[in-house]
Amino acid sequence: MKHVLTAFLLTFTFSAFGQASVAYYPFNSVVTVSSNADRAFWFDGRLQTNSLFGSLSTTLCPMVNVARKAQVNYYTGLGVRFNALNGIDNRDILEGYSLHVGVRVKPLLMLPNLRVAFELAPYSRKDFKTGNLQSFLGIVYQFSKKQ
Repeated sequence: MKHVLTAFLLTFTFSAFGQASVAYYPFNSVVTVSSNADRAFWFDGRLQTNSLFGSLSTTLCPMVNVARKAQVNYYTGLGVRFNALNGIDNRDILEGYSLHVGVRVKPLLMLPNLRVAFELAPYSRKDFKTGNLQSFLGIVYQFSKKQ
């Protein structure tokens, strides 16, 4: 499992190197790295930053843009959340699943790489017995490929 995950992350890193984006959701303490979110299909990896040693909750989300306009992208995708530290005390690494529905807006024409992101994401634990509705509001910077 570790080798598959490592290969997947390396492949994603190399393919997204030219036009990656970085986002920070301050109210949720989440940092994300995404491939080019202007494409029809893209990938988002999320890391919870509020606790380095207590939790390394990571969410991997393949996304699809359902509508792309000049100033706004509407998207949706599924997420799988896991925590590598759970393996230390023999708990399952898989924590749960989420459905992301969001929008990325370019609010300032003079800064086209700066975006504001808003998402709603119903989350369920892996056993589907409990869950909650998460909301994310943050700032995104989309890097451009050098010409």
